[in-house]
Amino acid sequence: MGTRAHPSLFAGLVDDAAVFPPGLAPLPRAVEEHIAREAYRRYVGPLLVPAAAAVEVVSLADGRALRLGLIARPGMPLEPVVEGARLLQEGVASGAHQVSLAGVEVGAASDWKPLVELGVPVTVEIPREGRDDALEAVHQAAVGRMGRPPIQAKLRTGATETWAWPDEHEVARFIEDCAVRSLPFKLTGGLHHILRADRGDGPQHGLLNILAAVTVALDGGELDQLVEILQEPSIEPVGSVVVPLLPDEAERVRRAFTAYGCCDVLDPLRELAEVGIIDPEPAPA
Repeated sequence: MGTRAHPSLFAGLVDDAAVFPPGLAPLPRAVEEHIAREAYRRYVGPLLVPAAAAVEVVSLADGRALRLGLIARPGMPLEPVVEGARLLQEGVASGAHQVSLAGVEVGAASDWKPLVELGVPVTVEIPREGRDDALEAVHQAAVGRMGRPPIQAKLRTGATETWAWPDEHEVARFIEDCAVRSLPFKLTGGLHHILRADRGDGPQHGLLNILAAVTVALDGGELDQLVEILQEPSIEPVGSVVVPLLPDEAERVRRAFTAYGCCDVLDPLRELAEVGIIDPEPAPA
């Protein structure tokens, strides 16, 4: 396309989920690569790790600064989340280390509401069974938190052994439901590329499709419009929605769609640079 989008549309958008499937990077390597990363750094969010790994990450960071998201996947206990969060918060406060807590992410079936007392952003993954009730519970907890750490929903957009790939109708409905509630959300899994495509391992949603669908949803677009955008395999229709966004419009989109986890953060960022939507990073000297 050759036309840059406003940088705020992508700033800190891609959380580093290197240790999670399908990447499954060893934790020491993930920590080292995250801290050392220079290419596209402005677009990368915190490193996401299992909550129980907090102690090990502090040791691996060895005094270096690092932002961490603690994850308890659906069905996992929350005690490691609380323990890991306290460890990080108390260590930073005392000057014992520089590994700060960016937020926690848990499943909706957990008793997650006490986690808001941690004073950090809380993300709740929405299941298929009991979806509407779970989404509404997150919405009710998120209302009236101006000036306090946000509570947001999360949808899994990639397939796993226990989670079938959500099609465009399911993702569109989630985006619409969050938009009408003014409920921020993040996504996880599957968004390795910028455009919707049927790939060798199955269909995948595209990052630009998601951003365009969120833009249209915030403008009051109908569900059918969102589905059509999410199905679009070509760059021009979706790029024409997101590239012209002014700074305040880009920031509005990002207040709604806050981030997503990707096991190789450079995959989508390189593609964005290749089509001219973000600046390419200079090659190392």
